[in-house]
Amino acid sequence: LHCHLPLANGYFAVNSSLEVLTFESRFYLGNIPVIKQETPTVTKTQEVIDALRVSNIVVLKNHGVVAVGDNFSQALALVETLEDAVKTAVTARLFRNEGKISSAGQNQEKKESSEKYPMFSTEHIKKIVELVNQDQFIAAKGKELDLTVELAIKLDGSNKVYKFNFKQGKITRLDYDGQAPFVISASADIWKDVFLGKLDPFVAVTQGKMNLSGQLGQLSRWYVPFSRLFELFKQVKFEDK
Repeated sequence: LHCHLPLANGYFAVNSSLEVLTFESRFYLGNIPVIKQETPTVTKTQEVIDALRVSNIVVLKNHGVVAVGDNFSQALALVETLEDAVKTAVTARLFRNEGKISSAGQNQEKKESSEKYPMFSTEHIKKIVELVNQDQFIAAKGKELDLTVELAIKLDGSNKVYKFNFKQGKITRLDYDGQAPFVISASADIWKDVFLGKLDPFVAVTQGKMNLSGQLGQLSRWYVPFSRLFELFKQVKFEDK
């Protein structure tokens, strides 16, 4: 679906990104790619196609948006969600009168590792576990929200699967099986975008780019600490092979 949104067009004419403020909209929009548009018609179609690989909705600056879905209703819902998200962000700025509103956990100090690990290797995942267990924000929210659950991540087309055993925000054990109430799986290309911070797993599930075994509604009760966990993913460098 391609259309021209008045609020989104006005917003992205002067901004290069949108901080989505409501939890519901974040689930479906994530980080929205913004592509520079220099002609009245879309001539650089490959840029749009590449952007749609990591997001089901893309902004064409000074032009409009492109959204994809399994049917017209799904694509239209994304378009309407974006227009509503822009309206909410602009309204919040008027009320706060201080530009950008910070989300919980985003001001954490980043401590990126200088080492590189093969993507989805045991060393790669263990380093992520180490960062999670050192993170004060996850520790605090884990206790507050009783983050006690088994969550597995799986690389499609391989036997690589890791199960995080959380107890009040701490990963007490790392297992190598997918026997868990929640299992997130995807191809290597999608996991690469997740580890690079280009794709939020919650958003990827709602957009059909990742598969979730288990109920997203149940998992979303821990949305805040898990969002921080996904932020830590990109702090561990990996080898792209």
